[in-house]
Amino acid sequence: MNIKNRQQLLVVLALAAVALYAVNWLVFEPMAHWWRSRETRIAQLRQQVHAGRTLVRREAAIRDQWQRMRANALPNDASLAEQQVLRAFDDWARQSGVNINSIIPQWQNDETNYSTLDCRVEAAGDLETLSRFVYAIENDPMPLQLQSVELAASDEKGQQLTLGLQVSGLALVAK
Repeated sequence: MNIKNRQQLLVVLALAAVALYAVNWLVFEPMAHWWRSRETRIAQLRQQVHAGRTLVRREAAIRDQWQRMRANALPNDASLAEQQVLRAFDDWARQSGVNINSIIPQWQNDETNYSTLDCRVEAAGDLETLSRFVYAIENDPMPLQLQSVELAASDEKGQQLTLGLQVSGLALVAK
C-alpha cells in the first residue's frame, strides 16, 4: 500500500470517527436523555394512577369519614362551640377524676371554610387520672386534636402531676 492511499485511508477513518462522534453527540445523547426523562415521567404517572385507583376504591370509606367529621364538627356559633367544648372537658374531668385548673379558649379564623377553637387546658392529678383524661379526649368523636402535651411533677415524689394541653377543635363553616 502506498503512502497516498494510506493517508487517504487515515483521513477517511478520522472523518468517520469525527462523524460518529458528532452523530453520537447530536442524535444519540439527546435521544437517550429524552428516553430517560420519558421513563421517569411514565413511572410518575403510573404512581399517580395507582394512588387515584386507591382513592376510588376507598371512596365510600372516605365519604363516610367526612360525613362523621361534618356531623361531629363544632357548631359554627362561637359561644355554642365554646360551651360544648367546656362541657365536654367537665365531663372528661369528672369521669377521670382530674382537677381542671384553667381552660383558655381562643378562636383562629385563618381560612374561609373552617375555624379552629384552640384551648389551653391546665389540669392536675396523678398519672392514672391524667392518662384517663387524655384517653377520653382522644377517643371522643368531637373533632379535637391534641397539639401539645406537657407533664410536670407538682410534688417532691412525683405523685401529683400537672398536665398542660394545647387542644384544637374544628368548626366547619356552613355553605
